[in-house]
Amino acid sequence: MIMTELLNKLKEKALLGKGISTDEALKITVLPGNEIFSILSITEEVRRKFKGIEVNLCGIVSAKSGLCKEDCSFCSQSVKYTTDIEEFPMESAEKIVEKAIEAKDNGAREFSIVASGTAIEKESDVDTLKDAIRGIKDSTELESCASLGTIGSKTMEQLKSAGLESYHHNLETSRSFFPEVCTTHAYDDDVNTVKRAKDTGFYVCSGGIFGLGESWAQRIELFTTLKELDVDCVPINFLNPRPGTPLEEAENLTPIECLKIIATARLMMPKKDLIVCGGREVNLRDMQALIFAAGANGMMVGNYLTTKGRSTEEDQAMLKDLGLKPKGAHK
Repeated sequence: MIMTELLNKLKEKALLGKGISTDEALKITVLPGNEIFSILSITEEVRRKFKGIEVNLCGIVSAKSGLCKEDCSFCSQSVKYTTDIEEFPMESAEKIVEKAIEAKDNGAREFSIVASGTAIEKESDVDTLKDAIRGIKDSTELESCASLGTIGSKTMEQLKSAGLESYHHNLETSRSFFPEVCTTHAYDDDVNTVKRAKDTGFYVCSGGIFGLGESWAQRIELFTTLKELDVDCVPINFLNPRPGTPLEEAENLTPIECLKIIATARLMMPKKDLIVCGGREVNLRDMQALIFAAGANGMMVGNYLTTKGRSTEEDQAMLKDLGLKPKGAHK
């Protein structure tokens, strides 16, 4: 009875668009796993009210790989660790546009250019990116996005003038857990990058990666920070442990835990876009289709930065079976 009263209260707040509080979110986390479907019945209703049946499909390109001086414990692109990833400098604008066209053919609505490193500020790299952004506009109807690290306002303005519409910069985890994940830059460097992107006028994507060893309280702390920053979109990644990194022996999250993470984000931020990205295949396994009932209204399609994704045909079939449809081209 108490649980039913709690869920009804959370449902009412979420459907009003307010979002549940940090304290209320913590109450969800202690519910037993077998109550997940009671939660999903609520988050499905909330998602449909604010996002309908359309799903944002996003594709990415790794435009610059490896050689990153940061020591993020989950990342195989760091020079601090011995991994087998391919390393290469900034791709040509033509190659980036080619990948964007491929993403469009796979049903993507948004295409993100992702480059390794603390910040992409080198003039020749920025010029390449500007040419690529213009080329994407000329060749596709895709919404252009970039994830280029802690770049400054000047570079952001240059990219926006070239046609870039969205900027992506994950906080990765909560402020309290961040020192366990990265020691080579401060948490405020990331927070301030998100603020700069908002001030520049970008649609801002910022989320994190789960399964790093953080507690439930720290997961909710991250969502609280994102809510306070008023980001437009929250990408949700689940750790897929990479050989050679400090977290290579980490255990995958359970599918129920993944669904509860998505559901908590939806109830806290009912009107925001929630995009499920890396690690969904290995962590959710046969329960991938339930990400939408949990509140997601988007997913990444194709391959990730250093790992393979699921086939486009499988993802498209999943959406069709669920009665969902890819969101149309950005206008």
